[in-house]
Amino acid sequence: MWSTHFPQAIHRIEPGFGNAVANSDFLRRYAKRMLRAARADGRSEALPVLRRIVAAQVTPEISLAELHPLRASLQLKHVLHTLARELGFPSWESCARQVDAKPSSLLDRYRFELGMFRDFETNWFPDMNAAQGWQREHGGYLIAYGNQAVAILTH
Repeated sequence: MWSTHFPQAIHRIEPGFGNAVANSDFLRRYAKRMLRAARADGRSEALPVLRRIVAAQVTPEISLAELHPLRASLQLKHVLHTLARELGFPSWESCARQVDAKPSSLLDRYRFELGMFRDFETNWFPDMNAAQGWQREHGGYLIAYGNQAVAILTH
């Protein structure tokens, strides 16, 4: 059976993104990284971030097609607001006040995106219910990823 606990030997791609840093500090660092990607010349780097901004309705009056040529005008506050919405908060201000009191596992989706779990086998599921059913039988550390879930398999 696979462990259901957070993998202790996760691959750290750079300092400041591990479990020891405050959640709000992690989100600020992650947002800066997202902002650089959003402003990038390459569509494959910029579009995933721009899609997230549009999906979070941070700029509800602007479509993805309209936002792409305006991406240089994006500010850190737009990305922070996007992350807050993805985490279920109405705004970054609300998120910043409350997120440090939440467990660090709340940010595992972002750690997964940063490649911190890349040394482990993964199983993807269409939703958390399916993942939890599988976990009861097989184990694995679950991470919510949007509407989907991923089981990180560690011994």
